[in-house]
Amino acid sequence: MSNSNENTEIGPVQKRSLASSFIGWMFDGYETSVLILVGASAIAALSGLTNPAEIRVALGTAISATLLGWAIGGVIGSIAADYFGRKKMLMIAIGGYCLFTAFTAASQSVTMLIALRLLTGIFLGSEWSTGTALVAETWPRRARAKALGIMQSGFGFGFFLAAGLWLYIQPLAGPDAWRWMFLIGVLPALVLIYIRRGLPESELWLEAIKEIEKKKAGQRQSTVVEIFRDPVSRGRIFGTLILSSVTVAVFYSVNALIGPHVGGLAAKQGLVAAQWATISVMIYNVGAICGYISAGFIADALGRKPYMAITFLGTIASGLFVYLMSDDLTVTLIGIFILGTFTLGVFSWMPIYLPELFATHVRSTASGVVFNLARLVAFPMPILTAFLFSQLGGFKPVILCLTLIYVISLITLMFLPETKDKPLPSGSSV
Repeated sequence: MSNSNENTEIGPVQKRSLASSFIGWMFDGYETSVLILVGASAIAALSGLTNPAEIRVALGTAISATLLGWAIGGVIGSIAADYFGRKKMLMIAIGGYCLFTAFTAASQSVTMLIALRLLTGIFLGSEWSTGTALVAETWPRRARAKALGIMQSGFGFGFFLAAGLWLYIQPLAGPDAWRWMFLIGVLPALVLIYIRRGLPESELWLEAIKEIEKKKAGQRQSTVVEIFRDPVSRGRIFGTLILSSVTVAVFYSVNALIGPHVGGLAAKQGLVAAQWATISVMIYNVGAICGYISAGFIADALGRKPYMAITFLGTIASGLFVYLMSDDLTVTLIGIFILGTFTLGVFSWMPIYLPELFATHVRSTASGVVFNLARLVAFPMPILTAFLFSQLGGFKPVILCLTLIYVISLITLMFLPETKDKPLPSGSSV
């Protein structure tokens, strides 16, 4: 059953829900980027290690702990948002990662840093599905995809915020610069005041909960059980999990190869490898922001499935472009921009499409399960990528092979429904 009480206007409530979710997701991007940018400095300062290999191991452990916490928190938080409300869980997610980020800034050992990043990751993971459900349920269908594409772009802006601040703070703050970077991550706590005062709870969620309580005398079945019990919902979970796994696997694999490749090309030309590796990652994120923001406009104009098909085909085409391009540094950076537009910008399909597939009372759970389980499905890809690199002999053929995985997404997409111009599902599991 579909909900006929969706709003049709874009007013203060819609703008507040988008602003709150955008800021929350932007600082998710900031937090993720800060650890990558300052982690080596933090670990060296806390441990006294000077061996780059030992520092890399400790940093890798801290990043893995954050991602593990993200996956755990993403599933738990998305389920909680269907039980306790979008507004409440958004506040808990933002408040939680601000609190543990502040503690991270005060870390006294590497072990303490890693443990705090695990806890921070739990709350970082809780934010995405909650914010996505809130924006989807408050914005009218004619502009919903645009709003969700803009929300998704917050992650890219978070990267630029972190990179820009690090360039400014590092030379000023000396050995403690890394602590200041984590301390800045506390600023989203100010958003909590804004959310508490100016943002109402999702009306669609409130109505769905009242209907459930009326039918089931206040007793609710597990939302996880519900999304897998219904055959239509179950099919949509498995179909979108395939799409999500491809999206996550290709991104993490491609992202790991870009900096070293561009750094190597720059070094051959007598340039500073580390500097150009950083520039390449920034260009990759510029492309991603273009992909994020344009997604909603394309999806609203052509439909969700045509947008996704175009983006998946564009990803394959971007891999072909990289495979055929010369090793000129300028041409390579153009290829990196195109890769960013598709292999990272493609993530916008998730906030745009997933909320439109599942009923209000399980919407956050379903979105969170698909978004986060993909990380568990895709985690072997970096190992496979290293194998491909040694077997295929370099960056360009590996990129082409990775992007060709999107053929699986194109086939899977054929079995999923179009949702453009349809009201959000409500009542049953789908």
